[in-house]
Amino acid sequence: MQFKDIIGHEDIKAHLLHTAKENRVSHAQLFLGPEGSGSLALAVAYAQYINCENKQENDSCGVCSSCNKYQKLIHPDLHFSYPFFAKGKDEVAVTYLEEWRKAFLENPYMGLDFWRQQLDAENKQANINIAEAHHIIKKLSLKAFEAEYKVLIMWLPEFLDVQGNALLKLIEEPPAKTLFLLVAENQDRILNTIISRTQLVKVFKLEHEKVKQYLISHFAVEAQRANEIAFIADGNVQAAINLLGEEANPYFDLLIQWLRFVVTDSGLHIIRFCEDDFPKLGRENQKNFLLYAINMLRQIILIQQGLQQLVLLQGQELDFVRKFSENFSGEQLEMAIDLLEKTHYKVERNANPKILFLDLSLQLVLIFKYQTFPQGTQYI
Repeated sequence: MQFKDIIGHEDIKAHLLHTAKENRVSHAQLFLGPEGSGSLALAVAYAQYINCENKQENDSCGVCSSCNKYQKLIHPDLHFSYPFFAKGKDEVAVTYLEEWRKAFLENPYMGLDFWRQQLDAENKQANINIAEAHHIIKKLSLKAFEAEYKVLIMWLPEFLDVQGNALLKLIEEPPAKTLFLLVAENQDRILNTIISRTQLVKVFKLEHEKVKQYLISHFAVEAQRANEIAFIADGNVQAAINLLGEEANPYFDLLIQWLRFVVTDSGLHIIRFCEDDFPKLGRENQKNFLLYAINMLRQIILIQQGLQQLVLLQGQELDFVRKFSENFSGEQLEMAIDLLEKTHYKVERNANPKILFLDLSLQLVLIFKYQTFPQGTQYI
C-alpha cells in the first residue's frame, strides 16, 4: 500500500512523511478515524514507507524487495492483530491471517462487518483475547528478520478490553526499532492506559467529492449516482461500497413517508413503521438510513443559514429540503439530529430496532408537532 493509492488526507500523509524523514518516528501511534476513512490504509502505507529500501520524496518506491512484500502483506517483520471470532480460548489472530490479507487487499477501507463476513461469523462476538496479547509479546521479542523496523499494526484496539493491560509494558518500553501502530474508530472504548502511551494521529472522514470521484474511477459509477451514494455514505468508503448494489437511493421515499407520519403525529402509522418497515432493513441498512436522515437535516440547516452553495443535493431531495427548511427552526433540527445520532450509536450495539425506532419516532413527534404550518404547505 502506497500513499498515492489512498484517497485524500494529503495533510496527514505530509505529516507522516515528515516524521520519517526527520527520524522522529514515535514507537507507539494511534491512528484514530471513523470507519471507512482510510486510517488502516494510512498505517500500512506509513509502515511500508519506513521500511522502504529506496524512499522517494513523497512515497515508498513500490518496487524494492521490502515494498513488494508489503504490497502483498507478507513481509516477515510486518505483523497484524485484529478482532476475530475465536472458537477456542487459545486461538490467536494469525489463525485467520490468510483471510485478513485477502480482505484488506480487496478492500483497504473495510469495516468490522465486512471483516465478519469474510469469516462467516455473522452473530459471533469479536474480540482480541488474552492469548493474542501474549502472542504479540512473544513475536515482538524476537529479532527482526530483515527490515529496520518490526511493525505491529493493531486494527480496532477497542476490542482488547482488559486484555490490553498485558501489553502496556511492551508498548511503553518496546524493543529497539519496534513500531506499534494502533488503528481505532472509537476513542471512548480504548483503555486510557493505552491512549496515554501513544501519539495521536487524527484521521477525519473523507470529503464528499473524494468519495464520489473514488466511486467513479474505481467502480465506473455514473456521476449522478456516485453523488447520491457519496452523500448517503457521508465520508465512509465502506458504506459507499455497500450501497453500490442498490439500483437507486433506497432511503428517500422511506424518509419522506416516515417524517410525514412523525410531523402529523400519526400514531398507528408510526407503530406500523417501527414494527414492520425498520426491522426489515437489517442492521447495516438501519445505520445507513439514520446517517442519510442526519445528512438531510444538516442540508436543511445549511439552506436556513444561507449556505446553498454547500448543499450537495439535487432533484426531489433538493425540493424536499427547501420546503422543509421553511417550516422548522434550526433548534428543532439540531435536537432531531442529536436523537438520530444517539439512535445510530445504539443500532451499532444491536439494540432492539422495534423499541429503538419507536422511541426515536415519539421523541421526534414531541420536537416537531407544535410547529404551525402555513395553510396549504406541502413540505413533504
